[in-house]
Amino acid sequence: MEAVKQVEGRAYPLGLKNVDTDVIIPAHYLKTITRKGLGKGAFETIRAQPGNVFDDPEYAGASIIIAGDNFGCGSSREHAAWALGDMGVGAVIAPSFSDIFSGNAFKNGIVTVVLPQEAVDRLIEVAKTHAIAIDLENQVVTTPFQDRYPFEIDAFRRHCLLNGLDEVGMTLARETVIAGFEARMAAERPWL
Repeated sequence: MEAVKQVEGRAYPLGLKNVDTDVIIPAHYLKTITRKGLGKGAFETIRAQPGNVFDDPEYAGASIIIAGDNFGCGSSREHAAWALGDMGVGAVIAPSFSDIFSGNAFKNGIVTVVLPQEAVDRLIEVAKTHAIAIDLENQVVTTPFQDRYPFEIDAFRRHCLLNGLDEVGMTLARETVIAGFEARMAAERPWL
């Protein structure tokens, strides 16, 4: 996983509440075991509507989604986080998230920022014309208009994101300790 210190740039001003994982990536895309290419299917039902934000050239390459309450509700498909990552999204800002989606996003290096509805409303307006910055080190979302929205994030998740540590990375970081344990066990219990 890549380390994440900041996510900045244009944001999709989605604003919709209760965007479930089937909207993020429809079930017929779940037959793959690879993360590549899922971004093309992301938000398929929304993209089918004329004038949607995801196909608007104004937001091409946006790295942030600003959504409404309960983003990522529904089934626990990790493919939803994979699809967001494949389309270049590194963060989602919303008043609340499904716990399972938030966990899957974290495990895939996507920052989930919880802010009050008033802040989300302001960021949606700013996103229509300007970039937004999420500073994970200082835990603040800023705009070019001097808006500053501090946010809380679990300390463990923050540490892992800042240092690019997924579960494999955390295990590898303890390689010396693990090797020492294995050597001791081999000496103390050769029958194992």
